[in-house]
Amino acid sequence: MSLHHAERPQTTAEAQVENPATGRALAVLRIAMGLLFGWAFLDKLIGLGYATRAENAWLDGGSPTKGFLSGVDHGPFGAVFRSWAGQGWADWLFMLGLAGIAAALLLGVALRVTAVAGSLMMLLMWAAEWPLDRHNDAGELTRSTNPLIEYHVIYALVLVVLAVAGAGAVWGLGKRWADLDVVRRNPWLR
Repeated sequence: MSLHHAERPQTTAEAQVENPATGRALAVLRIAMGLLFGWAFLDKLIGLGYATRAENAWLDGGSPTKGFLSGVDHGPFGAVFRSWAGQGWADWLFMLGLAGIAAALLLGVALRVTAVAGSLMMLLMWAAEWPLDRHNDAGELTRSTNPLIEYHVIYALVLVVLAVAGAGAVWGLGKRWADLDVVRRNPWLR
C-alpha cells in the first residue's frame, strides 16, 4: 500500500467531533481561562475593588505591576523584579499580555501563540513568587503551599493542553482562524 492510501491520522478537531463532550469540555475550560485572564485585565485597568482598588486602577494613573512586583521579598530574582515594579514598559507588556491572552482564549484563536505567551507570563510570575523558598528575606514563612506544582504551573499546563487539543474549534472561531491563508502558511499561528 502506498503512503497516500494509508489512513490519515485524525486531527484534534475531528476527534472532538467524534466525541462532542470532549470538545465542549475543552471549550468550557478555554472560556473559563479566558475569563480568568480577562478579569485580571479589567481589575487592573479599572480597579474592580478585589485585587485592585479603584484609586489604583491603571486608567486612574495606577501601575498594574507596582503592587505585586514591589512586594517581591525573596528569591534569586527579587531585586530584578522589584526594579521592574511600576516601570511603564512592564505595565504595558503585562496589560497587553493579559488582554491578548484573554481575547485569544475567549475567541478560540491563536492558541499556540497564546500558550507560549501565557506560559512565559506564568513562568515570570512563578519566578517572582519563587515558591521554592520557605522563608522570605525577613525570615518569615512565604506561605508557599507547593514549591513546584502551584497555580502558575497549572495555568501554563492548561494553556498548552488547550493549544494542543485545538480547543478553539468548539464555541470559538478556531476553525475559521485555521482556514485563513496567513494561518495556513504559518501553522505556528494556530
